[in-house]
Amino acid sequence: MFHGVYPETGPVADLSRLVFDTSRAISGRPWVLINMVASLDGATTVDGLSSGLGDDDDLALFKALRAVPDVILVGAGTARAEDYGPVRLDGERIERRRARGKEDLPRLAVVTGSLDLDPGAKLFSRPEAPTMVFTAAGADPDRRKALEAVAEVIVLDDLSVEAVIGHFGPAGEILCEGGPGLNSQLAAAGLIDEVNLTLAPMMVGGTSKRIVEGVMVDPPLDMALDRILAGDRSLFLRYLKQPPA
Repeated sequence: MFHGVYPETGPVADLSRLVFDTSRAISGRPWVLINMVASLDGATTVDGLSSGLGDDDDLALFKALRAVPDVILVGAGTARAEDYGPVRLDGERIERRRARGKEDLPRLAVVTGSLDLDPGAKLFSRPEAPTMVFTAAGADPDRRKALEAVAEVIVLDDLSVEAVIGHFGPAGEILCEGGPGLNSQLAAAGLIDEVNLTLAPMMVGGTSKRIVEGVMVDPPLDMALDRILAGDRSLFLRYLKQPPA
């Protein structure tokens, strides 16, 4: 059960509708939102997996957010570690997408310079809407050929997040599910419009990465708190990018 903490208080009757009906619009490019989970001390994984931090409420929000975008974007390392498979939504969420003129399911897109992906992985088990794989012109030709049999391989001369986001045109929504390296590139490019952060009530320690790690974000991306929801254990925070002063 979710309860609103800010700006509205009280029980959340329909989490999926609340998330789906939230206004998202930006001029000239898709709206980019990220969804991550972190411990109180900033860890994003336990034993290499984010599932060690989540709970049933986090899973419910994860599913609700996946109904929003036209594309779900993920780095290859996260896709391998979390054993990504095809996107699935229930009938009610599919109907909401249809009513808004969207495809039944978001497309899954993976960014990888090395093409270090197994063509037999679950990631490529939806032939009716093949996973999109973004890579660079210099990627290994044998790996590229193997993946072209199971995926839509898109070769970019400049494998930057700007080029990847630009591939999708001027409208729509893109949900990035990490990892921290891809998040940092998006943040450094000023391309994160919305952050959904699950704050798990645990201390992990160790050397786990933060939700944004790698490229320096300079100047820092200024975000404003938009919503707080409380689950049975975790807090769920939504931030929006602040317009430039």
